Amino acid sequence: MLRKVRTSDVRDLAGRFAIVASRYNGRYVNSMVRAARRTLEEAGAQVELVRVPGAYEIPLATELLARRALAKTGAAPVAILCLGVILRGETVHAAHIGEAVSRALMEIQLRHGIPVIHEVLLLENQEQAVKRCLDPHHNRGLEAAHTAIEMARLVQRLRSGGS
Repeated sequence: MLRKVRTSDVRDLAGRFAIVASRYNGRYVNSMVRAARRTLEEAGAQVELVRVPGAYEIPLATELLARRALAKTGAAPVAILCLGVILRGETVHAAHIGEAVSRALMEIQLRHGIPVIHEVLLLENQEQAVKRCLDPHHNRGLEAAHTAIEMARLVQRLRSGGS
């Protein structure tokens, strides 16, 4: 059962967040981007938006953003939100893309110690996409932003020795 997105008070947020979003299935992804960006900016965060052609390209952009801390070539984000929509077709191609993206994003998160919020949705049909991307009560971009904020704060607390 699809749950309504839970929100929390997200003011006075410091740090740079990145959103990596696919252009494919743009109607749905753009709605998630708008919701995520608005939530982060209202909280006071700086937001960098990186667009890629499709879901399969999201991990490379995410990896390069995460590497900034090591290369000292720019400010590394405190969290990276990955937004995309994959709609199943008649073949297993969508499942392969979804699995590859999921695995890559998990590995990036663990390798760099930066929260990578996975909202690259593998959906059965457009009805599910409408509900999860266009409905303001279930928009997964909004949920991704709140998760990113919570995880960025948790990582900061744990790195500073807190629990």
